[in-house]
Amino acid sequence: MAETEQTVSLDASRSPSPNGRGPGGEADMSIDREQSLQSYIYDTVIWALAVVFDLFFREIRPRGAFRIPRHGPVIFVAAPHANQFIDPIMLMRQIRVEAGRRLSFLVAEASMHRKFVGTVARSVMSIPVSRAQDLSKPGAGVVYMLPEDDETVLRGEGTKFTTEMSVNGQVQLSQLGAAEVGEIVSDTELKLKLPFRNAGAVPKLREEKLKYKFAPKVDQSEVYDKVFSRLHQGGCIGIFPEGGSHDRTTLLPLKAGAAIMALGAINADPSCDVKIVPCGMNYFHPHKFRSRAVIEFGSPLSVPAHLVELYKTGQRREATAQLLDLIYDSLLTVTVTAPDYDTLMVIQAARRLYKPAHKKIPLSLVVDMNRRLIIGYTHYKDDPRIIHLREAVANYNKQLQQLGIRDHQVEYASVSTWRALGKLVFRTGKLLVLSVGALPGVVLFAPVFVATKLISRKKAAEALRASTVKIAARDVVATWKVLVSLGLAPTLYWFYALLATWAAWRYDLVPSFRPVWLVTLVSWIIFPMITFAALRIGEVGMDIAKSLRPLVKCLNPHHSDTLTRLRATRESLSKEVTEVINSLGPEVFPEFETHRVLFGNGTVKPESSDRLQSTSPIFSDYDEDEDKKHV
Repeated sequence: MAETEQTVSLDASRSPSPNGRGPGGEADMSIDREQSLQSYIYDTVIWALAVVFDLFFREIRPRGAFRIPRHGPVIFVAAPHANQFIDPIMLMRQIRVEAGRRLSFLVAEASMHRKFVGTVARSVMSIPVSRAQDLSKPGAGVVYMLPEDDETVLRGEGTKFTTEMSVNGQVQLSQLGAAEVGEIVSDTELKLKLPFRNAGAVPKLREEKLKYKFAPKVDQSEVYDKVFSRLHQGGCIGIFPEGGSHDRTTLLPLKAGAAIMALGAINADPSCDVKIVPCGMNYFHPHKFRSRAVIEFGSPLSVPAHLVELYKTGQRREATAQLLDLIYDSLLTVTVTAPDYDTLMVIQAARRLYKPAHKKIPLSLVVDMNRRLIIGYTHYKDDPRIIHLREAVANYNKQLQQLGIRDHQVEYASVSTWRALGKLVFRTGKLLVLSVGALPGVVLFAPVFVATKLISRKKAAEALRASTVKIAARDVVATWKVLVSLGLAPTLYWFYALLATWAAWRYDLVPSFRPVWLVTLVSWIIFPMITFAALRIGEVGMDIAKSLRPLVKCLNPHHSDTLTRLRATRESLSKEVTEVINSLGPEVFPEFETHRVLFGNGTVKPESSDRLQSTSPIFSDYDEDEDKKHV
């Protein structure tokens, strides 16, 4: 087991006294006790929230955890930031369990003002950071660009740049990102330091006049001082370099903070060997209850010496930009990014169609397979074979959607009518039995289900209106589902426990030699158990319910023929996908054949799955719903 790292103070100014005696020694002992208490609080909070997350997620898998440095200063850069409150806690838990280390996350100062989130953030040693987007305000008038102007010239109509804007502040456009102000020429003209990084911003501004927001320059010197102190003492820092949560299929442009932290820490102390570890937060339907997640850790990145020299000689912008590019490239090795949602759906379908033996492999390898298929698709997207294949796979997905079934259920086309009828009767009966078992828990916990649904939708709508990068604000849905459950579930249990206690007292249900408060205690044990039992039973029941639809269609002659044709389509498409991947794969990944981990019947050895190198290619077919087929 890795040696556990003790929590260190963010204050680097203390120095120990000889033998620990005298005023300095007493102060050190007091600080040590404070650190020890802080460590216990950290571990307790992480453990308690981990229990809740294990209920929300069906499966959480780490991958590449052996790469986490067990000692020394580390900056963990995580992306994509797909779940606002959940991401940092999940990452802290995995790092604590797998490497025995604790880390301080940088958290938006706006979040620190929320009662529950702020309390949790302070308990796990988070460092508050002011963000420009949290301080932004709607600007007067509208902005635009003239076709003949440089891309850094921004013009306004009805604007008040001289009074509202400030040099080094930001101009923010809804869904199109932000840019830093370099010079304010007049109330209706200003110059940006650099053009908008979003490729669609300039064309949009030249086509129409847009509303905007402005934000002041934020001084982060105090934050960097705390970070440097933490790193100089061999501690860990966690950061989401995209700057905020989102629900896009690609990474947002990275903020410079992570690079500045690493370069600044080494510049202040050359002996500080900071490592940067990329962390991929990969979710399957992150906003849905009982979904799955894979947290992948990439190879530690050392800060190149020449970038440190550039930073020391005053070329800080260039050094920061180059290190940021290295961080971005390292994140691409542990995340799955697609140009758009439709492409992602096609890639996932192609992954299921490749090697169609329905052999299950570890969930962590599914992420790697998706990533490598996207790399191959990006490389050959203009190849006629790929264009044809994309259209064919997209059409196959559309047929599945129209029939209301999933890919792995297409096999029911080969089931005889009598066998399908038998399965349907058996599973329907099983579903009825499970429904009866789950009913008490469903009824008792129904207020929480309803509240989480309504509140998460409301919060998502609010977040979408306030954001410039979100698509549907799904990144806040899971967060609010968890937060509402954490607040409402205990309240509900207390209500049921007190109600049971009152009923026992009112109707004299407890023997005279037993205290009435014992009913309260027993209720607090029984009601959560009923809820958990309903959760587990309902999970199996939902899997069975989803399997009934294709069986019903098999009994319908018209749909039966459709399923048979669809099965033939799948077999043909699967063969084509496999041929194309096996043909083009070696060109993208030279070690395509030598690094394949298939053996025997096409499955993957579980013990080797976590240590596969990032160069490993496509492996085998796996459907995240495959494990449901046993029902």
